[in-house]
Amino acid sequence: MNRLATGIDILDRQLGGGIPAGSVVLLTADPASQSELFLYELTTTRGTLWLTTLRSEVAVRDALDRCPMPTGNPTVRDVGGDAPLDVANKLVRDLPEGANLVIDVVDMLERTEPPRFRKFLNDLQTHMVNTRGLTILHGLKGESVPENRDLTEHMADIVFDLETKIDGSEIENRLAVPKFRGGQALDETIKLRLAERVSVDTSRDIA
Repeated sequence: MNRLATGIDILDRQLGGGIPAGSVVLLTADPASQSELFLYELTTTRGTLWLTTLRSEVAVRDALDRCPMPTGNPTVRDVGGDAPLDVANKLVRDLPEGANLVIDVVDMLERTEPPRFRKFLNDLQTHMVNTRGLTILHGLKGESVPENRDLTEHMADIVFDLETKIDGSEIENRLAVPKFRGGQALDETIKLRLAERVSVDTSRDIA
């Protein structure tokens, strides 16, 4: 099976070489986490279309430029205005073979009517399979999770769940992969350090 690198070596090794081509991945994370680093690393692997629903195109490009680690040069489009689902759907249809798609964040699209959002996800999965591409849907956890998040989790081929805990002066990030179609879900979480880039946290666990 053709595997696509995520740009995060430790994660690719844990997943048996990467993510199966044609997959739709949901990355859920706390709003105050550094989860964008996952997205930045992904842009180094292949051509990427970055659809932003909250931040402006300029803000995303500025963040990429300021990032201390190497990043790619994604095409950034703001779809957070009128009819975001329709705009996103049109851009997805034009994705070339073997491209990355980042939707940051998917929450705004999840707030549309369930039948329309379901159709969007089905069309997205079909296009990813046909073009052997890779999609990352960045979903925020917190107090206002959209009602359609359950639908997103069910439809996604793979779910990455980033848990961030703050204990005094310690910040701990653990990544769980509870769902992995086309591979094996991870039995244990991966303790990560989210600083200049995504790496394994080798510090001793807090007792």
